[in-house]
Amino acid sequence: MNPRRTELLAAGAATVTVVLWASAFVSIRSAGGAYSPGALALGRLLSGALALGVICLVRREGLPPRAAWRGIAVSGILWFGFYMVVLNWGEQQVDAGTAALVVNIGPLLIALLGARLLGDAMPPRLLAGMAVSFAGAVTVGLSMTDEGGSSVLGVVLCLLAAIAYAAGVVAQKPALGSASPLQVTTFGCLVGAVVCLPFAGQLVSEAAHAPASATLNMVYLGVFPTALAFTTWAYALARTTASRMGATTYAVPALVVLMSWLALGEVPGLLTLAGGALCLAGVAVSRSRARTAAAPVTATAPGPRPEKASDST
Repeated sequence: MNPRRTELLAAGAATVTVVLWASAFVSIRSAGGAYSPGALALGRLLSGALALGVICLVRREGLPPRAAWRGIAVSGILWFGFYMVVLNWGEQQVDAGTAALVVNIGPLLIALLGARLLGDAMPPRLLAGMAVSFAGAVTVGLSMTDEGGSSVLGVVLCLLAAIAYAAGVVAQKPALGSASPLQVTTFGCLVGAVVCLPFAGQLVSEAAHAPASATLNMVYLGVFPTALAFTTWAYALARTTASRMGATTYAVPALVVLMSWLALGEVPGLLTLAGGALCLAGVAVSRSRARTAAAPVTATAPGPRPEKASDST
């Protein structure tokens, strides 16, 4: 496939991912009122695994090769399972601004782990873009933080979520070298669901009393921000570095601000809007490439032409 076409498809897949992940924050806020953190994570993962399983059967995707299982298992445990539970729990302990501040160290950890474990390059544009985006995330977080709305437990939980997210992404990258994005996502989601099975009793009990809107939001979280968005993420990750993909997720806070404005009527202040703009600007910088100068054409200096040898007589 043409490299330019591959790059555009990867960028499109990354865009789908960040838009759906941003929408997840709105849905979690709705479903989180009726479901506890573990039950919500399990319900989301079961919905996602069911959707992905159907797609795998239709496409006749087999089991991933043995070489991919280590990365699938680690990412499934840390990212699909542990991350979703502690993030749901953390967001019940702190306000949205503090959660956004702490969780957004994840892309920085991805860059550091990717450089150390995967040999990812750290070009100046990537570093500069991440710095700008992180400043934007800090601005958004501070503008949304309520006085006294945070707890030490909540901050620790969000920090653990960021670490699990970063480690899961770095573990997933090598698995994509031998398995398809659909296989990696499907079986990672299944592993996460198995990790969350201890919350099955809570899920059954809470689903019996939850309003339909909360349950529909939980199913939405499983089908779109999990099944679809994690697959498009894996597709894009297979075609770029973990560091560059991590930087892309800095667009999420800006989109969350916009979606909260449109869906929940939460009008952002000027500081919040400025932070969102910084997040998007940093992503644009981090994903841009330095223009390579064309190689100069060396002209051959004119010189005396070699004389043609004459035939001897």
